[in-house]
Amino acid sequence: MKLSVFFSFLFIAQAWATSTYSQETRLTLDMKNVRVMDVLDAIEKKSEFFFFFNEKLVNVDRKVDIEVKEGKIEEILSDLFQKTDINYKVIDRQIILTPQSVEMDAVQQVGKKVSGKVTDSTGGLLPGVSVVVKGTTTGVVTDNNGSYSLSNIPENATLQFSFVGMTTKEIASGNKTTINVTLDEETIGLDEVVAIGYGTVKKSDLTGSVSSVKSDKLVAFPNSGAVQALQGRAAGVQITANNGDPGGSMSIKVRGGTSINASNNPLYVVDGFPGAFLPQPEDIESLEILKDASATAIYGSRGANGVVMITTKKGKKGKVKIEYNASISQQKETKRIELLNAQEFLDFNKPYYPNYVSDGQETDWLDVILQKGSIQTQQLSVSGGNEVADYYISGSYFDQKGLISSSGFNKYSITSNINIKATDWFKIGLNLFLQRSNTDGVPTQEGSGGSSQAGIIGSALRFMPDQGIYKPDGVTYSLAKLGDPIDNPYTILKENTSNQVDDRIQANISGEFKITKDLTFNTILGLSTNSGRIGTYASSLTSSAAAKGNATMNAAKNSSFDSENFFNYNHKFASIHALTAMVGYSHSLERRESWGAASNAFITDAFSFWNMGGGAETPSIASSGVIEAQLTSFFGRLTYGLNDKYLLTLNSRYDGSSRFSKNHKWAFFPSGSMAWNMHKESFMKNIPLISQFKWRISYGVVGNQAIGSYQTLARLSPVLSIVNGVVVNAVRPTAVANDNLKWESTASTNVGADIAILKNRINFTVDMYKNVTSDMLFQVNLPPYAGIPSQMQNIGKYENKGLELSVASKNMTGQFKWTTDFNITFNRSKILELPDNGKDILSSNAPGHWPGFANSQILRVGQPLGSFYGYIYDGVYQTGDTFIPGAGFEQAAGGEKYRDINGKDASGKLTGLPDNTLNTNDQTIIGNPNPKFFYGFNNEFSYKGFDLGIFIQGSQGNDIYSYTLQELENLGAYGYNSTKKALERWSPTNTNTDVPMKNLSRSLKPSSRWVMDGSYLRVKNIMLGYTLPNSIVQKLSLQKARIYLSAQNFFTITKYRGFDPEVNYRMQNNSSGTDYASYPMAKSITAGLNIVF
Repeated sequence: MKLSVFFSFLFIAQAWATSTYSQETRLTLDMKNVRVMDVLDAIEKKSEFFFFFNEKLVNVDRKVDIEVKEGKIEEILSDLFQKTDINYKVIDRQIILTPQSVEMDAVQQVGKKVSGKVTDSTGGLLPGVSVVVKGTTTGVVTDNNGSYSLSNIPENATLQFSFVGMTTKEIASGNKTTINVTLDEETIGLDEVVAIGYGTVKKSDLTGSVSSVKSDKLVAFPNSGAVQALQGRAAGVQITANNGDPGGSMSIKVRGGTSINASNNPLYVVDGFPGAFLPQPEDIESLEILKDASATAIYGSRGANGVVMITTKKGKKGKVKIEYNASISQQKETKRIELLNAQEFLDFNKPYYPNYVSDGQETDWLDVILQKGSIQTQQLSVSGGNEVADYYISGSYFDQKGLISSSGFNKYSITSNINIKATDWFKIGLNLFLQRSNTDGVPTQEGSGGSSQAGIIGSALRFMPDQGIYKPDGVTYSLAKLGDPIDNPYTILKENTSNQVDDRIQANISGEFKITKDLTFNTILGLSTNSGRIGTYASSLTSSAAAKGNATMNAAKNSSFDSENFFNYNHKFASIHALTAMVGYSHSLERRESWGAASNAFITDAFSFWNMGGGAETPSIASSGVIEAQLTSFFGRLTYGLNDKYLLTLNSRYDGSSRFSKNHKWAFFPSGSMAWNMHKESFMKNIPLISQFKWRISYGVVGNQAIGSYQTLARLSPVLSIVNGVVVNAVRPTAVANDNLKWESTASTNVGADIAILKNRINFTVDMYKNVTSDMLFQVNLPPYAGIPSQMQNIGKYENKGLELSVASKNMTGQFKWTTDFNITFNRSKILELPDNGKDILSSNAPGHWPGFANSQILRVGQPLGSFYGYIYDGVYQTGDTFIPGAGFEQAAGGEKYRDINGKDASGKLTGLPDNTLNTNDQTIIGNPNPKFFYGFNNEFSYKGFDLGIFIQGSQGNDIYSYTLQELENLGAYGYNSTKKALERWSPTNTNTDVPMKNLSRSLKPSSRWVMDGSYLRVKNIMLGYTLPNSIVQKLSLQKARIYLSAQNFFTITKYRGFDPEVNYRMQNNSSGTDYASYPMAKSITAGLNIVF
């Protein structure tokens, strides 16, 4: 593709930037006993600078020591060539070195004139190319037509032609007077540095499995936090929105998780502080996900589920930088469930409720509770620094009005990073993070054990569409008339309330002591607190409050202290051996204080939950508690590299946790990994296609301590007892001690490769992994005589294995640029062992107002985690069919038809054969909530000042059990609304259907009818931006100005008939993939701007 227009633009930009790049660029170097040539090479790798010099005139083999942090190029060169006879001159990105005997701005005045044109590989003219007489600073830049002309050059001169992104060429002028040159495009692979536990490492030296996400990807669209921004960006990281409510939580699993009952959340490490709060995406400089044991074992028991390393932005030396970001979004639901209208509802129910009298209204209850949502974001940061200190201070505001009229979420955040170089051997840093968030609304989803009135979305879906908001008197709210006493959704919306406030404070101070040139000591002290409270109030006007009013208030304060201390040793000897060693000690303390109260029967609703003492009924319920836990650790790492080809990393951590029994408080977690940079072998030199080929292999063991603090101890709980007719306070045993309770441990194996081809234009990363978790923590049933129903024990084994692939490519460069990032993950989970000799563990995740609903999920040896369990639905009985008998099952034309698959023999053992009877023996595995694979696909295009990004994210092969659609389409006992599927119900004149007729005696049964394909492909974000040209920006006294328009969740392809396929009702490890009246997901249109002063 012709690049002439592109380089014409860059020529103008270069004219502006000639003095800017060298002034604004900052470099960090720390090199000991190296050649000057090595320093020059390092500068070229870390920047766009490149050097011209004559090796016969400039001594580049001289040994030097150089240490500079965020220094200007002039400062580095002045230090490098002090007390020498070498002069330097910086021309844009070109740096020319000459001895003092050569005049800096002249060559011999007697010479010839040479001219010509410079083109690209397609023949396009290249403006802005530097043409320099080698060994001097005499040079010019090609004009808009790619032409140049040099006068008075020596007869034996060599001309150097160079431009950023192109291969530099040198041509001897000889006796030529016209020299036309073609430059080829060049893709430079930078040796990136990534954060690992207690240090950093060059990507080329990495032996573990680590995914990196660039900071610009985290701010591609407005989001409520870094986890949401990470979705679809990294292989092996599955992120699911639990629902669409403002500020809603996200579920994150790295490589499928490692536990069934303990937490699967990864450890977040922010600026070296483990367990830190997540900063705002705009304040993040880099983010890495450590996935295999080689990378995570350094964090021991806290790293079992992966580690997310976050480095926040720091100030840079030089001019003060002020950056402002703002955006505004409009939102609406991605999809609606199609319900019956008033007339359809009446036609459907009238035969079954002949005495029902309609109000004659037409009310779309989703229209009543839903609104257009909005998001507003603003962020302002100030940063800068000098030789002694640097600073970064940021404030941000996020405000979201939800799709449900009364719901909303906002938060204010402040981030401050200050770093001071107190002496040549001591540096100190202070990081501060403050945040307040506020969530408003009403209960949108019914929780476990809740009543039928608990969730506004479920009420809006079920409430009768032929009723209005008010009764005929125009004052009293209408009530459901058929069966289930559902609250009027508008009543819930206007009369009930829920409010949650959270305050987060986090501060950590760090120090670095340089003991010798190779040895440093680092210490980090961190303190964080999270104080929050949530209040709810159900008005006396709603049936859920039994006409009395019901209030609850719960609050908690979580505090943690963490101390991290470690030595780092880094030395290279004999030019081929690189050794680093790290040893350290850490200690953390956690404390949670909680309290709460509930009361009811208030004389007025006016005070909401702020009048707990005004409840008329006694006793009001009050509770309080405190939990503490401590973790002490010793850790170390040793890495060795030979010739940058053969790499070895050994990690170990020795953790002691107060959560475990006296017999197992301490555990050792080792790991080892090796890598081979095969492309550096001599036999690979003749394969120019391959730029990099590195093999990696690792094995290690990590643990999981994410259980309650007192699970190993015998515990008592308070209880009210009646003695001789008097209520007395007493205690009763609720748990027996277990001195042998120990850590869950996960053995992790990983084999991977990093491959780059075509001069690093296309990069592949592939990893195969297997994680096996042993000694899993389960509540095991105890015999009746124990007096305690169950005890937590180490019984069970669980496996995850899979394949990850990431591809990053620079498809087109030049005037039109196009880059692609793609990742895909295949993961398979399998339960290997369970308590009670592998006995199935059944559970139900159904709504609380479904009493007696059979178990719908199962843990079974040999099967994936959280498999759906129920009857196989075979459609509808037809007239003349043979009906299969069974208590509670229909035997009539138009009734539900289930498959008979299992029976028992005379001894009571299951045969696996039909027995012509339907009962619980016929339940089987009917679905799998775990995807076969999930993926992310990002394309970015740019042309002149315009940029376009398209990000696609999806999941394939996962099932959803929809309690929502089961309730709406069961067509059973209650007279609430249904979806349009009710119009397809069986009748003597409509037999070609799988929807049964309505049956008032039909009960709810778990079955494959409600298991649906949850696969989806979503256009997650489309963004079109424009960066103003420098000619305009500088007139406005700005450094940069960009505006953009974007669309989020713009388009979704899915077969799921619910609101959205991205659901996780109840948010539990072993019961994922279920949906009940989830808050609708939103699609958005966003306009935003970015200004740098």
